[in-house]
Order: sequence, then structure tokens, then C-alpha cells
Amino acid sequence: MKSTSGITNSDLATSGLGGIQVHATLVTTWLLDRAGRRILLIISSAGMTISLLAVAVIFFIKDTVSQDSHLYYILSMVSLLAIVAYVIAFSFGMGAIPWVIMSEILPVSIKSLAGSFVTLANWLTSFGITMTANLLLSWSAGGTFVSYMLVSAFTLMFVILWVPETKGRTLEEIQWSFR
Repeated sequence: MKSTSGITNSDLATSGLGGIQVHATLVTTWLLDRAGRRILLIISSAGMTISLLAVAVIFFIKDTVSQDSHLYYILSMVSLLAIVAYVIAFSFGMGAIPWVIMSEILPVSIKSLAGSFVTLANWLTSFGITMTANLLLSWSAGGTFVSYMLVSAFTLMFVILWVPETKGRTLEEIQWSFR
């Protein structure tokens, strides 16, 4: 679908997507203390879930459409927009805010140990996704994005149910919200 969407230079595409991510992250830093962490995490997770669902659906139906048809071109463009939307949604919340919240909710007595554990878990998860992505894509491209979408949907529910708002609150107030 890469050439169908009009993108033939992968370096240019990567640079463009990186530029979009930087701009979205800059907007996030501006919004962080204005909107609040929790709402940005909810918007981010919801946007990621919807974007991943769109990509999954497109991968499931693209094989039933002729590559010469106008619909195939439209599906390619929608998948490109969905990936860009995913990157923007990730940058609006899930990219940076969990690190901010971690530093705000952990008590000083365990902050360094717990922060190290969370960082290790994050990098191991990233490693696992990176190492299994090609295997999963060869199994089923649509199924791969459905599995990622389910994790993102779980994240959305987790944030809605259990992540407290930390904007403008003291450590004691945040700790009280966990009781």
C-alpha cells in the first residue's frame, strides 16, 4: 500500500512522520498543565484505539478489492491517515504523560526503585513488540492490528477506571485517591 498512497521514498516518509510526532509532542507539553494528564491520556488512548481499528479493518478488506480500483487507492489513503492519526494520538498522551504521572504518584521512598522497574518493563515491552511484529504481520496483518487495538482499548479502560488526575494536586492528595 506504500506506493499506492503516493509515498515512494521511505526516508522522506519517516522524516515526515517524525516531524508530525515532534509537533504533536510540543502541543502536548503546552496542553499538559492546561487540560490535565488524565483527559489527555483518555484522548490519546481513544485515538490510538480508533486508529488501530481503522488500519485493521483496511487490512482485512484490502485483499477483496482490486489493486487497480479507486477504492484500493482510497483504502491506502485512509490507512496512511490512520497511521498518522495514531502517531498524533500517541504523542498527545501515551508518549510522555505516563512518565510524568509516574514521577507524580510514586512516593519518594520507592520512586527510584519503582521508576527503574517501570522503565525496564517499558523497554522489555517495546522489545517484545519489535521482535514479534514481523511474525504477527506474516500471520495476519489485520489480526496484528486487532491485537494491538485490544491492548490499546484495555489501556483506555485502565486509564478511565484507575488513573487519577494529578494536575494541581499534592502527593498526599494523589496518594489518598488510591485508597
